[in-house]
Amino acid sequence: MKFVKMHGAGNDFVMLDWRGGISITKEHIRAIANRPSGIGCEGVIAVVDCPRNDFAMRFFNPDGSEAELCGNGARCVAAFARRIGAVASDVMRFSTLAGDIDAEIINDREVKISMPPLKAMRGNFINSGVPHYVVACKDIEKIDVASEGKRLRWSEEFAPGGTNVDFVEIRSSSSLRIRTYERGVEAETFACGTGAVASAAIGVARYAMHFPVEVETARKDKLIVDGSFDGAVFSGVSLTGPVEFVFEGEI
Repeated sequence: MKFVKMHGAGNDFVMLDWRGGISITKEHIRAIANRPSGIGCEGVIAVVDCPRNDFAMRFFNPDGSEAELCGNGARCVAAFARRIGAVASDVMRFSTLAGDIDAEIINDREVKISMPPLKAMRGNFINSGVPHYVVACKDIEKIDVASEGKRLRWSEEFAPGGTNVDFVEIRSSSSLRIRTYERGVEAETFACGTGAVASAAIGVARYAMHFPVEVETARKDKLIVDGSFDGAVFSGVSLTGPVEFVFEGEI
């Protein structure tokens, strides 16, 4: 099986071309994602045929479960689809389990995507394609993301599926820092696109921030979340940031 390894702001993925169909199991996904014995990644992403749009994206967590959306993964899959010829333009639309995504390849290292409608905002909980709970912090470096993230991820409040957990330090009315405990990975990640969107949205709705919001990831990459908020509903939300091809091979 041929693959391409990519990352978006340190969020790393194994990219697969499934056009024409392919059969793969949860065990295969777990083997591919395993760092000591496989390729190693925070998600396995496949491009599949879709009669309605340019293509469809399928996203699998390292534990083999399938998720509705990954923001950084969606940015990477746009660049990957262009590279393998699944689309002929730098502007495209593709399907995900969370809805349709419009993407634009701005240059060789930067991709912008539209986000599906944000929903289910309740306090600091919001669904940005997948569920996120945002925790505001004064000093993000002092947070024990592993233990506190795990505790909140499995809280009864978010049962039965649990939630991703984002720890956020607001730096100004238009910038914040983020560290994320990601479900399915069950650990802290270098970056989380849907987490960046969720955190920016909660910042705008509850902490007097305004769009566009610059989000600094754990490894100091920058993601830009833009959109509008009328006091009740978000619209036109987008995520822009870096993507990088790392290597390709066969497994």
